[in-house]
Amino acid sequence: MIAFRFMSENQPTRREVLIRLAVLPFLAGALEAQATAPSVCFLSAVEMARLIRAKKLSAREALAAHLTQIELVNPKVNAIVTLVREIATAAAAKADEMQARGEKLGPLHGLPVAHKDLLETRGIRTTFGSPLYKDNIPTEDDIVVERMRSAGAITIGKTNTPEFGSGSQTFNTVFGATHNPYDLTKTCGGSSGGAAVALACGLVPVASGSDTGGSLRNPAAFCNVVGFRPSIGRVPNPKAAFAWSTLSTSGCLGRSVADLALGLSTIAGPDSRTPLSINEPGERFARPLDRSFKGVRVAWFKDLGGVPFDPRVRAAVDAHRKTFESLGCIVEQAEPDFAPAEVAFRVLRAWNTANSYGERLRAHPNAFKDTLKGEIEEGLRLTGADVARAETSHGQLWRRFQAFLEKYEYFVLPTTQLPPFDVNTPYPTEIAGVRFGNYIDWMKSCWYISATGNPAASVPAGFTPEGLPVGVQIVGRDKEDFSVLQLAYAFEQMTGFGKRHPAISSLR
Repeated sequence: MIAFRFMSENQPTRREVLIRLAVLPFLAGALEAQATAPSVCFLSAVEMARLIRAKKLSAREALAAHLTQIELVNPKVNAIVTLVREIATAAAAKADEMQARGEKLGPLHGLPVAHKDLLETRGIRTTFGSPLYKDNIPTEDDIVVERMRSAGAITIGKTNTPEFGSGSQTFNTVFGATHNPYDLTKTCGGSSGGAAVALACGLVPVASGSDTGGSLRNPAAFCNVVGFRPSIGRVPNPKAAFAWSTLSTSGCLGRSVADLALGLSTIAGPDSRTPLSINEPGERFARPLDRSFKGVRVAWFKDLGGVPFDPRVRAAVDAHRKTFESLGCIVEQAEPDFAPAEVAFRVLRAWNTANSYGERLRAHPNAFKDTLKGEIEEGLRLTGADVARAETSHGQLWRRFQAFLEKYEYFVLPTTQLPPFDVNTPYPTEIAGVRFGNYIDWMKSCWYISATGNPAASVPAGFTPEGLPVGVQIVGRDKEDFSVLQLAYAFEQMTGFGKRHPAISSLR
């Protein structure tokens, strides 16, 4: 017999008893395990952490449920591309032993986590989605991995990403494409696409990611989860080649705003090796998210200066103007001029890409996909005057946007310009009759915001008539990350779209 380890002074509720039974698959056999795994795997990360700390769920049991869910669902979606079952099993056993000894527990104690395959994981394959690194085993952890492990998370594997994270469509020649769980014929977005799908399907309760042009927000919108691009320096990167660059940042995703905030609380915080590091503790994100929004001024997007939007996306997002008004917000249609972003983001992105991969392209000219190769070559052709012009435009945009947000506390717009598209299409070449000449043109609604450096969240905002997810993007004032999460939380509580999970996540 297996003895339940409930604490004598805390009698379990009926729900907790059911959870315990669900995470002991060996009691009822493999078939019953398959039937009960989703009920455990769709607990919120906050609730799962609470149950583990209360000794009503063990790290071993949480891991067993998620391994069952991965076995059932992952072959259909290809979200987790490297699974480290033995490493995770040993770590979960150690976590339970620590708790039994009464040791201090971190906020993510016992929670399985999957890391984006751009983040280095010590002793675990990290490919960056490139054939050049298909057998790469790092000897050090990325700071995000290190901090989540220190917070008690159990690394279960790596999630799929496009080649070197380039592009908002998750596919590569090492692992293939990751599929959208709401429609397997569609893309999940990217570049944190595997992470978003893993969350949507209940494969993990916590997932890391990163964002340059929308990589934490785009896949969140496409997969009906929450993504958040923090302020630059909120999650430091002590290994960044361009230490003063404001284009890229690491972060995390969650099935809810509270889950995301829990994850962010463990990876945010200062680092003396990072010059733009924000000197505020990450623990502040673990505070309650409730807040009144009565009288708060919100700017509602127009068209971002002529950016095309699919009518289905615009209709879904525009319908929520009333939602924000019902929260007490004063909503006005207004937007700043994003024209400087066209120069700043394109040039600085190409410059950074060339710096990162130029030498590797020269050594391996056939090892890069065409879009990334083209961007590297574009960056190598840049002159000092080109970069200076981009930096000037970048400064103009930043000042313009901060001045705009002196009147408005938030700017609201769609996360993406269209719904999830065919998984076999590398990138959209047209939206609403407007043709594109570059593989990032279809994601201006995200990278215009990236160029400002301001914090931005993508929250589930509904579905198209075909049942494809749509996200609304909430942008806040400079370094006011917690404020953005508060409004995202209020919107989420009002609408509840994130509670709808893909049918594939209940496969038997």
